[in-house]
Amino acid sequence: MTVLDKFRLDGRVVIITGASSGLGVSFAEACAQAGADVVLAARRVDKLKDTATLVRNAGRRALIVRTDVVDPDQCTALVDATVSEFGQVDVLVNNAGIASALPATRESPDQFRSIIDVNLNGSYWAAQACGRVMQPGSAIVNIASILGITTAGLPQAAYSASKAAIIGLTRDLAQQWGSRKGIRINAIAPGFFESDMTGQFDDGYLDGLASRMVLGRTGDPVELAATLVWLASNAAGYVTGQTIAVDGGFTIA
Repeated sequence: MTVLDKFRLDGRVVIITGASSGLGVSFAEACAQAGADVVLAARRVDKLKDTATLVRNAGRRALIVRTDVVDPDQCTALVDATVSEFGQVDVLVNNAGIASALPATRESPDQFRSIIDVNLNGSYWAAQACGRVMQPGSAIVNIASILGITTAGLPQAAYSASKAAIIGLTRDLAQQWGSRKGIRINAIAPGFFESDMTGQFDDGYLDGLASRMVLGRTGDPVELAATLVWLASNAAGYVTGQTIAVDGGFTIA
């Protein structure tokens, strides 16, 4: 086996939450291109059909499972459907997430709770359901954010808190499930990539952050997906409990 072979996901089954749009679509296509069959989970089933087409065009199988990750029972049903169809779960990508940009004095309890419920609790329920059936050598990749590490000018207390918590969750699950279950858990902290989320920013917002982007540009989703494939693959077989910032140097500027 060559070094490049270690980056392949042949024979693996990957669950991706939030696979209906944005970075989740890029993750699904990249995993399929690396050789994995992909289970696509989201609330918007109609949009999952487009993602499934990308997976199948890459020559891999796709399964669509409508899932609201805030419901632990639906996360369990997602895993059950995956095992029923493919017989195994090898990789979970905890990508489902929502954001808000509200001043802290005006954010309602329900608005704050909804962010935490999807971004943090949903990631935990999905990981818990997968952790019950995953075999040694499996991997979980949590999608955090650089806003769990630093700030970027917008009032995003709930979102930032949820993503910082994802980093802590990653460390703890890596400790719990490493030697006992043989499951690796890592996180990616994306910087600014073209997505539905960044498309909601006001004109000029990203330009105003340019001085903090060491590489002088926003990221290409393919660059983020490449990091995901690495962490999911045997190439990262000795990496666990880590949060990898993929941000063009934003967090060091």
